Amino acid sequence: MILELTTINEYFAGYGWVDFGITLGVTAILLFAVWFLSKRWIPRILYTIALLGLIASSLFGLRALSIVLLVISISVITTIIVTNERDIRKRFANTLKDKSRTLGRGNILPRKERIPEIYDTDELYHEISVAVEHLSMTKTGALITFEGKRSLNDAIKNGVLIKAPVTSELLETIFYPGTRLHDGAVVIRDNMVLAASVYYTATTEPLNGRYGSRHRAAIGISDNSDSITVVVSEETGRISIAKNGELETVSLDNFSRVFREYMENRH
Repeated sequence: MILELTTINEYFAGYGWVDFGITLGVTAILLFAVWFLSKRWIPRILYTIALLGLIASSLFGLRALSIVLLVISISVITTIIVTNERDIRKRFANTLKDKSRTLGRGNILPRKERIPEIYDTDELYHEISVAVEHLSMTKTGALITFEGKRSLNDAIKNGVLIKAPVTSELLETIFYPGTRLHDGAVVIRDNMVLAASVYYTATTEPLNGRYGSRHRAAIGISDNSDSITVVVSEETGRISIAKNGELETVSLDNFSRVFREYMENRH
């Protein structure tokens, strides 16, 4: 049936555009609700047909039918909510988690766009020294990179975001061989562990001595940025520091002093 324009105008003169707009808005909200709350396609399709009937009945002046369909629609949604309460809570929780992860990724900004934080450098150096000492004594392989002025955002993209304060316990836990994050590097920005399980492009230059993949990765990232990287060998427990494409072996007794010198003279 095709209505002429004059017929529609006459109808809305009695029913009102506002009434129809409200009906349409309520229908849209109900349609969104049922598609979000219900996982099955058959109830989605049937419910969509019912809501479209609600719009049609409103448009053609079948107010009694409109009221019936509206009551049925609200009743169906109420039933879905009551019978699927746990599932609905999980879906909302997962949605919030996804949003928080997205926001978390968006917070990794280049250094020039971030407001510098004031933190205790002595405490930071102490936590690093304690962690490196334990890692070296237990011959636990580790790769710890300290970001300089140049952002390491591109490298971090292939890792796992952590965004937690630096502590020796956290670093030792990350590099423990039984964890999923022990391979790859940890990236530290200021006093925060920004990411773990980060992989670098290893240097292809020949090296004097016996060096593994961690040492080559440390030289590679230090050659392409102004970062400083501490390496602990899992075979010997030997400690090395990479900067500007160079690798220096440091004894455990002198690590705290040498590491502080590297950090304070890196800019």
